[in-house]
Amino acid sequence: MMAGGGPGSGRHNEAPVVLIVDDEPSILFALERALRQLLPVECLTCSDARQMTDILRERRVDLLLLDLVMPHIDGKTLLDQLGSMYPELPTIVVTGMGDIDTAVSCMRLGAVDFIVKPVRADVLGVAVRRALERRELAEENRELRDHLLAPEVQNCKPFRKILTASPAMVTIFSYIDSVARSAQPVLITGETGVGKELVAEALHHCSGRKGPFVALNVAGLDESAFSDTLFGHRRGAFTGAIEPRDGLIEKAAGGTLFLDEIGDLPMALQVKLLRLLQNREYYRLGEDNPRSMSARIVLATNRDLGELQDQGRFRPDLYYRLRAHHVHIPPLRERPEDVALLARHFCERAARSLGVRAPTIPPDVLDHLQRYAFPGNVRELEAMMADAVACQRNGTVTRTALRLDPTAVSLERAGRPLMSFGDILPSPQQAVDLLVAEALRRAGGNQSAAARLLNVSRQAINQRVKCH
Repeated sequence: MMAGGGPGSGRHNEAPVVLIVDDEPSILFALERALRQLLPVECLTCSDARQMTDILRERRVDLLLLDLVMPHIDGKTLLDQLGSMYPELPTIVVTGMGDIDTAVSCMRLGAVDFIVKPVRADVLGVAVRRALERRELAEENRELRDHLLAPEVQNCKPFRKILTASPAMVTIFSYIDSVARSAQPVLITGETGVGKELVAEALHHCSGRKGPFVALNVAGLDESAFSDTLFGHRRGAFTGAIEPRDGLIEKAAGGTLFLDEIGDLPMALQVKLLRLLQNREYYRLGEDNPRSMSARIVLATNRDLGELQDQGRFRPDLYYRLRAHHVHIPPLRERPEDVALLARHFCERAARSLGVRAPTIPPDVLDHLQRYAFPGNVRELEAMMADAVACQRNGTVTRTALRLDPTAVSLERAGRPLMSFGDILPSPQQAVDLLVAEALRRAGGNQSAAARLLNVSRQAINQRVKCH
């Protein structure tokens, strides 16, 4: 039996509920006041331990703060009962008994943390935030596991703007649908022109969030422009700040804030982004009081963040923070089944904008397109078809009208093998290791994404990694 769902269980707009159980009213008051000041949570209090199970039956509870020494029922007995009745409810023990043996025994009974009275506000805030994040991720993992076992995408409407016939893209849609209601950040990677912003919009529509979708390309922003654009400022914060300004975080309240090209952020701005993601708080320029962020952050890059991290150009702590959920969009050359579908779509759209009849695309031209490498991906195909429609004269798109980049010949026409080898051939096991390593590189180290690229289970990838 579960005590409600976690913050990531489709209730992202609701504050997490914390139940505080302690027989001293002064402690209940102090803990409740501290929590309300530190975090956007709803607090329930209970001074009689015998009433705790009744509250858990009647109310959704996301986290329990439990005293150990209480009349009627002691905290260790309650911990033992919670382990069988509510195994997924995280519990933090808050007690005046600070010895190691007590802490160890509580952890063995299932407590996720142990705080000694008198409680410091900063220690309480860190412990509660960490416990709520663990519960949220556990809930998301359950939803994701159940969702990925489904044979098809359950919510297709948000993806209607993305035309595809690729099984790999359908798998990605299923993953997006699974993590859409999480409050954790989502990292979208892929080459230039694959449609990362379209995917971010689809994720926003899947989330059910009532607020708007707000996008910002952060490439080239300096520190002051980044802070002012995202956080806003108060009147008089700097020279020229005649009126207060809402930042994009505030404009995206209750919705999604999409930050593109985050691989180009300088290190100083990476620190600001990390603090925003960790604390979900920000300061307007010129203000001393923090504001809470209710927007969900989605980020995108065409850069290899793992490689940037190895080069010392991207913070490791931010890199791992961003990988809570990772969506990698494969390039168009790896989705040949999408080329004809998209070519016809862009051809018809270009014809409508010019007020002419859509020209036909002969099979040999489509075949020619499907063997092209498309370094600019979907964006390149769209521009190519717009130009071809504008230049056609006889109602047919020709090869010469496509103006393919001669340096971007297809792998098939170039006679280029899928893999190249040195003088010494690798063993079959070494070849598999190389294949897994390349998939992990393309997936930014995300094992689930790498498994999808190879069409194998995540467990198979994980086992291979563990062996090295």
